[in-house]
Amino acid sequence: MSRVGKIARRSFLIGSAAVAGGVAFGVYLAKKPIPNPLLEGLAEGEAALTPYVKITQEGITLITPRADKGQGAYSIQAYLLAEELDIDPATATLSPGLPGQAYYNGVVLAEGSPKPAYDDGLVAETLRSFMSVPAKIFAVQLTGGSSTVPDGFDKLRHAGAVARETLKEAAARRLGLSRADLKTEGGHVILPDGGRIPYTDLAAEAAQIDPIEDVALRDPSTWRYLGKPGLPRLDMLRKCTGTEVYGIDLTFDGMLYATVRANPAIGAGLAGFDATAARAMRGVEQIVAINSGVGVIANNTWRAFQAAEALEIDWITPETPGTSAEIFATLEGALGNPDTYDHCQRNEGDVEEALATGEVIEAAYRIPYLAHAPMEPMNAVVRIADGMVEIWTGTQIPLFVRDRAAQIAGVAKEQVRVYVQPMGGSFGHRLEMTHVEQAVELALAVPGRHLKLTWSREEDMTHDYPRPASVARGRGVVRGGQVAAFDLSVSQSAMAPEWFGRLTGLTLPGPDASITTGSWDQPFAIPDYRVTGYRAPSMVPVSSWRSVGASGNGFYHDCFLDELIHAAGADPLAERIRLCHHDPSCKVLEAVGEMSGWTGPSLGKGRGRGVAFCMSFGVPCAQVVEVTATDEGIRIDHVYVAVDVGRVLDPSNLEAQVMGGVIFGLGHAMNCELTYADHRPEQENFYDYEAMRLYQAPKIDILALENSPRIRGIGEPAVPPAAPALANAIFAATGQRIRELPLSRHVTFV
Repeated sequence: MSRVGKIARRSFLIGSAAVAGGVAFGVYLAKKPIPNPLLEGLAEGEAALTPYVKITQEGITLITPRADKGQGAYSIQAYLLAEELDIDPATATLSPGLPGQAYYNGVVLAEGSPKPAYDDGLVAETLRSFMSVPAKIFAVQLTGGSSTVPDGFDKLRHAGAVARETLKEAAARRLGLSRADLKTEGGHVILPDGGRIPYTDLAAEAAQIDPIEDVALRDPSTWRYLGKPGLPRLDMLRKCTGTEVYGIDLTFDGMLYATVRANPAIGAGLAGFDATAARAMRGVEQIVAINSGVGVIANNTWRAFQAAEALEIDWITPETPGTSAEIFATLEGALGNPDTYDHCQRNEGDVEEALATGEVIEAAYRIPYLAHAPMEPMNAVVRIADGMVEIWTGTQIPLFVRDRAAQIAGVAKEQVRVYVQPMGGSFGHRLEMTHVEQAVELALAVPGRHLKLTWSREEDMTHDYPRPASVARGRGVVRGGQVAAFDLSVSQSAMAPEWFGRLTGLTLPGPDASITTGSWDQPFAIPDYRVTGYRAPSMVPVSSWRSVGASGNGFYHDCFLDELIHAAGADPLAERIRLCHHDPSCKVLEAVGEMSGWTGPSLGKGRGRGVAFCMSFGVPCAQVVEVTATDEGIRIDHVYVAVDVGRVLDPSNLEAQVMGGVIFGLGHAMNCELTYADHRPEQENFYDYEAMRLYQAPKIDILALENSPRIRGIGEPAVPPAAPALANAIFAATGQRIRELPLSRHVTFV
């Protein structure tokens, strides 16, 4: 029997009830039973035993509660369930279900553990296990942190296996046979004589049986779907034919349309407004003052946009820094300041002694604010009627959305329904809910009507909670051709406490690990090694961005390490491998060297390559970027990537996610930034926030290893090494060491 079977047997929520035509299966991994969200709304005589698999006489529904924002979450969750349930997931209905505590994410908070991901010791494992407790208590149903697969790998397969065995037991009892004599195939129980009973015909009988929890998970060698090349995404047809329905596509009879204008200085309000011109415009139904600005309700979105532009608004000016120059001066003032010290999770050897007795190498770095800028701007449909609030929106935090909507509407949270929609991208943007708050406020003005709120592209850019800007200072010492001391200090505003406070209204105690995540937790054994975080004052409200803290700290840590290696006269790849003390990470570095045919950073006159490494979300990722310095600028020729996710479940999607992460990381490193003037970003649309063009995209080779002891996610880990690998390659090709992003501030790209 598998280990997961033993664990789940002690924690499975047992239930039994009469049912007419329906049965639901699933599994809990928490010891204390949690209410099953599938129970709500069932007709008399029906039953739902557990949260993940529902079978009725009409068909099979797989509940896939992690949000899909283009990364394939619905698809991989369905395959995890279907592999053990023994069905073709393409024949099932996929649904995110209604939000519920049962779908809490027990893995995502482990990223904040004080032990690095490469530490597999007893204390580290215990701490990570403990992090699932607050996730359960606070009902953290959250999609993010590359956690969908790690969180669901065991519990979704076990849910499918429990459902399968319970259906076999129902067939066995019907026919007076032993369950051991039965098999399953393609949604059927197979009898000894070859007869086949559809699962749907067994639903009512299975509902009267206590779920069969003592199950063995299938050996990976017998998998039909998982791990196979070319595994089809279950949403691919809809997305290729343009028939996928996103939140922004929803329509309802009699629906009203809305947009908002809020203070460009996020968090500040308005002193007053004049809506005379806007009210006179065609199609305008109402102008409504809301908490953060003014909303326009009209008979279509375009007319709402036009009327919003006609509003004359007097905004309140906050006291925080209002320009990029002031912002970076504040960040610099916090760096190394004892009054702004936040934490030091890495302090090995005696860094002060090393710096006092060696020739110190210093470097200063900075990175800008970055917008999330998904293709689909923020939107939500809300209807408030008969004491109920219904919300249709793309969100990664549905329970937080539910609770805040209840608060705004003045109803109990049980009177709020959140229907999570497919999303046209996020990159962390939909970990926020300002747009839903605004939609609920406006819907209160039109009770009984469906109201669709849509942000304009400009509103989406200016009211995005961006990736934090930050600054860093590196100091180090080399001896005998090796890196001997490494000291990195980072200053930024707190990201995690600000985000948590917006969602809950509570203060998150303790340090903000995101300030140094991606730098303090790297698997290198440097004799004197220290990474310190400093918390700058809050300025522009910030949030998670794809790869969170590692998106900037990967640049700082690896670029400064590359500078030290160069000063030592060592080979960039060989010295990283020598310093690395984590076997899967070493193998990733070795693999990327073999892939690229590494013989050193130089590729001849005007050509060079850079190597970079970052472990984020437990995934070691190494990249080699090759560039050519041409008369027209830097051309990115080739990128080699090696990663280790423990086990590859969907090779095609892994390749897509890594490739997308590389393009995302390179494009932002090349060109993207949010600069501020008068408390607002100067970039308001894609035309002035331009990432990588198609003709600039390099050839990308990807290799996935499977040496890590635990399975990991891959949506974010390819992002952090891209920027430093490119910067290191530019140095190898031109001799120009760039310590600031975007790189286009210092070089031109073809």
